[in-house]
Amino acid sequence: MTITEEQRELDPDRLMAFVFNAVGEVGATLNTALVVMGDKLGLYRAMAGAGRLTPGEVAERAGVAERYVREWLNAQAAGGYVEYDPDTGTYSLPPEQTVALTDESSPAYLPGFFQIALGSVLDSPRITEASKTGAGIGWHDHVSDVHEGCERFFRPGYNANLVSSWLPALDGVVAKLEAGATVADVGCGHGASTILMAQAFPRSTFTGSDYHAGSIAVARRRAKEAGVDDRVRFEVEPAGAYTGGPYNLVTMFDCLHDMGDPVGAARHVLSSLAPDGTWMIVEPAAGDRVEDNLNPVGRAYYAFSTLLCTPSSLAQDVGLALGAQAGEARIRNVVTSAGFGSFQRVAETPFNLVYEARP
Repeated sequence: MTITEEQRELDPDRLMAFVFNAVGEVGATLNTALVVMGDKLGLYRAMAGAGRLTPGEVAERAGVAERYVREWLNAQAAGGYVEYDPDTGTYSLPPEQTVALTDESSPAYLPGFFQIALGSVLDSPRITEASKTGAGIGWHDHVSDVHEGCERFFRPGYNANLVSSWLPALDGVVAKLEAGATVADVGCGHGASTILMAQAFPRSTFTGSDYHAGSIAVARRRAKEAGVDDRVRFEVEPAGAYTGGPYNLVTMFDCLHDMGDPVGAARHVLSSLAPDGTWMIVEPAAGDRVEDNLNPVGRAYYAFSTLLCTPSSLAQDVGLALGAQAGEARIRNVVTSAGFGSFQRVAETPFNLVYEARP
């Protein structure tokens, strides 16, 4: 007879291994707050390229209290975020961490990832309560760290890939954008993707839409700051009822799975497209089976899905709740159920999958 896990006797060594692993998990959870703290206080920027510094020197450069900085530095050193020299009692930020924690132009830039994670944890008691009844929590109901962190997390990936590889992977789209196309960026949030495309293709016009009025206000301000507000407009509109068209290109970045009625939104996209138009869908990287996603990226996305994406969908009509790890098969089903005749994956990164859909 095969002994199942339920029948197996407790192994004290495995128990202690799990306990110490859990200690590491708690440290990592607390470090999320410390990374956001270091980012907001400018501690990483104060250390960038400065070599070895005492806690007092870091505090002086950042303009904060030394006693807090000393404890923060020790926690960062214990986690491998900064390096400590016991002979001199000084701390330094290695060049790799400098890029990941201070260079907003790098695709490896991480503070936004920590910020959205911290915001999700801060909101977790409300998700716990909602889970008892199956109620939803809308995107607009979350703390500002969720909204700000989301854009700061995804923007480096868009900067690195959208113009250079994702749009060129779409059949004939770049030529249309260069000549002058009409584009709808649906679920645009703070407008990072919309503005990026507008800067790259000055002959095209862009309309960003999102149901969250606060995000649209930020997007409008940033379009003006970027000098593209003459070709970009932002509207407070839901995905299933945005206006305008026919569009040569409709884009959705990391938002289709959050929608309560993604099939309904897809039908609206189809109705708003020109006959030869293209819908570009960017979704979190995911396999179709649970076992395909049992890895560090999948773990993070399943966690975000529990705390953000699933509650967001459940707060809307239909509440299909695809989840952040929907996978290609479920996205394909949404698209083809809405009446699209063509669907294919055209690009991917460790964090995203890019799909092309055509009428």
